[in-house]
Amino acid sequence: MSIYISKKMSGMKPSAIREFFKYAADPQVISMAAGNPAPDSLPVKAISRLTAQIMEQEIDAALRYSISEGHTPLRESLKAYLGGQDAYDSDRDEVIVFSGSQQCMDIACRVLCDPGDTIICEDPSFIGSVNAFRSWGVNVVGVPMQEDGIDIEKLERALKTEQKVRFLYLIPNFQNPTGYTMSAQKRAECYRLAKQYGVLILEDDPYGDLRFSGEHILPIKCLDKDGIVLYARSFSKTLAPGLRVGYLCFPKEMAGPVTVAKQCADVHTSVLAQLICNKFLTEEDMAAHLREVASVYRRKCGELLAELDKLPAEKISFSRPQGGMFIWATFKDGRDAGEFCMRLVQEKKVAVVPGSAFLAQPGPSPYFRMTFATPTQEQMVKGIAAIGEML
Repeated sequence: MSIYISKKMSGMKPSAIREFFKYAADPQVISMAAGNPAPDSLPVKAISRLTAQIMEQEIDAALRYSISEGHTPLRESLKAYLGGQDAYDSDRDEVIVFSGSQQCMDIACRVLCDPGDTIICEDPSFIGSVNAFRSWGVNVVGVPMQEDGIDIEKLERALKTEQKVRFLYLIPNFQNPTGYTMSAQKRAECYRLAKQYGVLILEDDPYGDLRFSGEHILPIKCLDKDGIVLYARSFSKTLAPGLRVGYLCFPKEMAGPVTVAKQCADVHTSVLAQLICNKFLTEEDMAAHLREVASVYRRKCGELLAELDKLPAEKISFSRPQGGMFIWATFKDGRDAGEFCMRLVQEKKVAVVPGSAFLAQPGPSPYFRMTFATPTQEQMVKGIAAIGEML
């Protein structure tokens, strides 16, 4: 019997990042591909202690069904947390908990878009979100990136020419995959253009708390006086990705459809994971924890940049992020990085991700992405030396 695969899924391709995980499973491979947090950034002892408390004191609640919008105490804690950053307005906004920020993207597209509608994103952009959008039959249009964020002139051109644009998808802080940070001026320009052309902004900010240098820049959500910004955050990079807890702050008028969409997807996010996150927010020193995490990434980013500086500058350049987890490399001769990355993992046992994996429209790309989060300093030295040999 031949099994029919739906049209919306038959055209989908697996994530190149996940495909490189298969190579990374080889213990001989040095992986600088996946965006896992640094092992020494995970608050293992605190999570273990808080979980034991929950199992002793709140086991009944932890093991039962909960409301789809999220564990009420956690939602209140998140509103207070966002409110302290001027990213939540109690009169205008609602907050719902999701199973990681990836689900925020999927639900937002489900609620806001019909097949044939258009989403404008940065190019390159996070492939997980782009694939989620495509799965709903929307047209994903990429606008080129510059080192200070999306190209504003080309963004406005796209807003003028593209049909049925529903929202802009932006990652302003330490963007995945480039590591670039959008300037305050460009954030204001994006907000102005969204308002002018009557579209929403979906601001994805999983890395905002991971700044280790430079000046803090307010999220676009802090500019939102018109109720047009949806703001997605996550505990995956600050606590642990295995918890699968993210959250979305959005206009209250969307609360009904968003809740129903969440119910259709998974009923509710893991209650145990939500209880852990709430206890961490309310009983641990979150600010101190984030400072420790930033310190880890400051050190590890410096270690990787020190090795990259040894490569021939006439052949390759790379971004110098102020936070987050990623560095974006560019071949100056314009060669396609796809073959290079495949040979690198097969012949040198070093895994990085080709830039083509992150493009709105797949094609050759002279870029590849590296992470400094997971490899040790010894692995960085060996990995970058292997890249130098391949060059």
